[in-house]
Amino acid sequence: MSEKMFYLLGNPLGHSWSVPIHNRLADYSYQLRLTTPEELDSFLRERDFGGLNVTIPHKKAVIPYCDELTDTAQKIGAVNTVYFADGRMIGHNTDYAGFAYLARRAGISFAGRRVYILGSGGTSLTARAVAEDEGAAAVTVVSRSGDFGYDDLYAAHGEFILINTTPVGMYPHTDACPVDLDRLPDCRGVLDVVYNPRRTRLVQAALERGIPAAGGLAMLVAQAAYASEKFAGRQVSEDAIETTLAAITQECANIVLIGMPGCGKSTVGRCLAELTGRELIDTDARIEERAGKPIPQIFAEDGEAAFRALEADVIAELGRERGLIIACGGGAVLKPENRIALRQNGRIYCLRRPLELLETKGRPLSGNLEKMRALESVRAPIYREMTDLSVENITTPADAAAAIWKDFLQDVN
Repeated sequence: MSEKMFYLLGNPLGHSWSVPIHNRLADYSYQLRLTTPEELDSFLRERDFGGLNVTIPHKKAVIPYCDELTDTAQKIGAVNTVYFADGRMIGHNTDYAGFAYLARRAGISFAGRRVYILGSGGTSLTARAVAEDEGAAAVTVVSRSGDFGYDDLYAAHGEFILINTTPVGMYPHTDACPVDLDRLPDCRGVLDVVYNPRRTRLVQAALERGIPAAGGLAMLVAQAAYASEKFAGRQVSEDAIETTLAAITQECANIVLIGMPGCGKSTVGRCLAELTGRELIDTDARIEERAGKPIPQIFAEDGEAAFRALEADVIAELGRERGLIIACGGGAVLKPENRIALRQNGRIYCLRRPLELLETKGRPLSGNLEKMRALESVRAPIYREMTDLSVENITTPADAAAAIWKDFLQDVN
């Protein structure tokens, strides 16, 4: 095994999850290397590395520096993996097998289907090659500067599979979505190669409409595994890919606590933080910190609308982060934008507690049992729709925290 460093080469790299993935797959040293086009020439000519993964914007630029390209890299016209064999620098493309793995795992077949691919970069070439090789009836690239644009897509008819290979919706700009699925009623499947967040707005919109959909994390892990085979010289099993995918998903996913005011979200959240070592963020506490005054004072002086605006800003920021415990205010789920933000990286747990046991003191909207019943009639359907798992908080907060953590380790996906 080479003692030289292995790198992910690209720019930007702030969104990347590649280091923890490779650390789980093999025992070589792997780092991110932020590299501009101007720095690329000297770095590649020196060859002071054991191997490379290559991402935007270098997938085509590295080709002239390779001594040889594999058949897959030649077919696609892009390189995402560079390794050495008998002293020769080989350009390969594991995105092809990784994308095929993603589609297969999502249960989306291209055979006999029309396929539209958003974007015309290196990953677009990969998706096109896979779709064509698997028997797609027609593959069309959709781009703002090409022959077939987004207006043409909205005007098209007939069932199709949609693939997003653009960075639209990628961290930190997670509030963006490349298309409006309401204008695409014939869409029958969605694959989004963006993996951070785990569920982009596009993926969430598809799932809400009952359309099979998946984000790009499975592709990222699979292509890394296939690159690791070249770096380490040993085969990686599908079980190892799935084990790594589950571990990375657990590491990056947020635990989100929702439920009625006074049901114990903050207390259970503190128990979870002690149990897991994760950071707990209480959205109400963050709002008070930002406003410089307690929530009852915000309501009294600025009104509920001002509070909800602050809440939405806080949730938008927290929802795009990773590995947190987020304890939400009781009304946080009322805004659709908040629900989308919390779902993008989160598994949602609703704490349940009998109304007569809920704490009401100092709460502007739920100061007595009658107000609490009125709130529950409005919010309960939203909680049910949004929740991955309901957890009773009747015995002790520690019991509720243990139930959440057990479920999270088994079922987060």
